[in-house]
Amino acid sequence: MHISCVRVRFDGANVAELSLSWGRTFRYHHHIRKLPRLRDKDATLFGDKRQTLFRGMGRSYGDVALNADGDLCQTMMADNILAFDPSAGRMRAESGATLGALNAFTIPHGWIMPVNPGTKFVTLGGAVANDVHGKNHHKAGAFGAHVRALQLIRSNGETLICRPTENANMWAATISGLGLTGYIDWVEVQLKKIGSRNLYVENIRVRDLDHFFCLSADSADWTYTAAWVDCFSPASSLGAGIFTRANFVDDDDLTNENGRRSYFLPIDMPSILLNKLTISTFNWLYKRRPGASFKGVRDYQGLFYPLDQIRGWNKLYGRKGFYQHQSIIPMEASRAGVEALLSKIRKSGQGSFLAVLKRHGPETSPGLNSFALDGVSLALDFPNRGAKTRELFRELDAIVLAHAGRMYPAKDALMSATTYQSSYPNWTRLEALRDPRISSSFWRRVTQQEK
Repeated sequence: MHISCVRVRFDGANVAELSLSWGRTFRYHHHIRKLPRLRDKDATLFGDKRQTLFRGMGRSYGDVALNADGDLCQTMMADNILAFDPSAGRMRAESGATLGALNAFTIPHGWIMPVNPGTKFVTLGGAVANDVHGKNHHKAGAFGAHVRALQLIRSNGETLICRPTENANMWAATISGLGLTGYIDWVEVQLKKIGSRNLYVENIRVRDLDHFFCLSADSADWTYTAAWVDCFSPASSLGAGIFTRANFVDDDDLTNENGRRSYFLPIDMPSILLNKLTISTFNWLYKRRPGASFKGVRDYQGLFYPLDQIRGWNKLYGRKGFYQHQSIIPMEASRAGVEALLSKIRKSGQGSFLAVLKRHGPETSPGLNSFALDGVSLALDFPNRGAKTRELFRELDAIVLAHAGRMYPAKDALMSATTYQSSYPNWTRLEALRDPRISSSFWRRVTQQEK
């Protein structure tokens, strides 16, 4: 599933379609345009006079990749690899190429994307625009730390090469700029050297939050770490779950797993199935499954992209969709902040069977409004229960702000303008550099003054 669209009316030469966010809680009309695979560099990118937004695979959970009643230009066809140096591990590709497709090309040469988020269905442009992070943030920082250069096309006809020493202000604003500074034409990335497509993985049962922080400290030298958390654990074992840590092995297996089995979810699951009893039962069983304690070698895709095995997995939450709350709290306040968040979620009864707790390191990305920082992030999915869920999110946001943290725009759907502006004080600098022809539903939502 890429972008969910339903054609609803014909308007002159444009077809207006109903586009859905990945969380399926936003349904907006757009005028859809598609960027051709072999785009004429002299052709206009910005359509008519409507506000434009460029969109890749549409995996942002909320409205950061939506532009209600405006143009939505899909970029997936602009996916060519323009240059690759197998000796140095440098690659330049068009922004519509997905990380999964690029990994499939580079892994046989002994290189992989330096940062991989939780899905391979993210475009290169989207990875830059959201400055995505992965399970190796404590070692590698966010995606922008590995971008060497990019080309930006502005609506006034300017074509800018951006790097730390050239158009530096636009460089910093574009990395983490939510696609607002212009069309990202191509990106040059420094890849990570690997000796295998496989990793040595250890899964360790976590007793509580103290145990999680202890394991995180003990695993600082491991390249990839993250923990799955049971948000319905009793108060005495808050934070219980499974801690995973992994390193690439050097077994010279650089083939690609093209035959990896995937499953398709054809229909929306009944929302009634997602309640406290079913989720808590699932979590109890998941913590006690045989693989909860594991040491061995596994393929990189299973570790990096566990949900990609189920195509259309967002239908698990039914027709009403779901929200994700992903926050990060600075290290000095992280223990108290995470405990407060998990306690609030547990008491609300609105739990999640997808909950990830992760230790981050110092951020080295040049992004002006990057999400990640030296601290701990917590990400949870919540079935959409209407006003009840929205009220819970307001309470969770207040906890995050009280501990000097912030929410992730790529996952957000409910953050207020006040919350965003206090969390990202550099937003005004991004607004000053924003292309005047580009906007998004998210940007309008979080930069307008609160009434």
